[in-house]
Amino acid sequence: MTNDLEYCPVCRESQPVPFRQVEGKDYLRCLNCEATIMAPQSRLTAEQEKEIYELHNNDPGDAGYRRFLAKLADPLMACLSEGARGLDFGCGPGPALAQMFTEAGFDMALYDPFFHPDPSALAGRYDFITCTEVAEHLYRPAEVFDQFDALLKPGGWLGIMTCFQTDDARFDSWYYRRDPTHVMFYRPATFHWLAAHYGWQLEIPRKDVVLLNKRTAG
Repeated sequence: MTNDLEYCPVCRESQPVPFRQVEGKDYLRCLNCEATIMAPQSRLTAEQEKEIYELHNNDPGDAGYRRFLAKLADPLMACLSEGARGLDFGCGPGPALAQMFTEAGFDMALYDPFFHPDPSALAGRYDFITCTEVAEHLYRPAEVFDQFDALLKPGGWLGIMTCFQTDDARFDSWYYRRDPTHVMFYRPATFHWLAAHYGWQLEIPRKDVVLLNKRTAG
């Protein structure tokens, strides 16, 4: 197994070590933040990724999908003030989560590198940012978290939903790993590291959901 990464793409503080080879794909582990990383040579091309994303049926009117998104939406909405403005980062072709927040009275901007590549959305400041089923797709998550920190107003909230990687023994057969577009896997410890690094306050209101509050000015 080769390791082409000089440093962890999440914490940028140590070089990941070999972890697993599964179905011809190499995976690495950061011993500092505990992230698990698909090695760059095992990733899909951008065209292959987009083809898979276009197969997703994220219908904003689907009641089951809304219940799934409510795992993040409900605890995050409880933290927000009336009139808060948010950004749905990685909203996909059917921005169902943004629609749920709009229906609840919040103003929403959309950004997605494939389906809503609007650079103006990344030029504003926001009271909250949603990042639902996105963090696992990021090749350079540290750069994105830096961006979130800049986009959030002081006191703002970042809501992330991604399936936590907790059981190494089941990693090979784990359904989340089997999605070839998933290249980054986070443990609760990874989010604790991120919170400490940025000076954010961390809450995990339920499994696979993380709320981070930007307490510092900036």
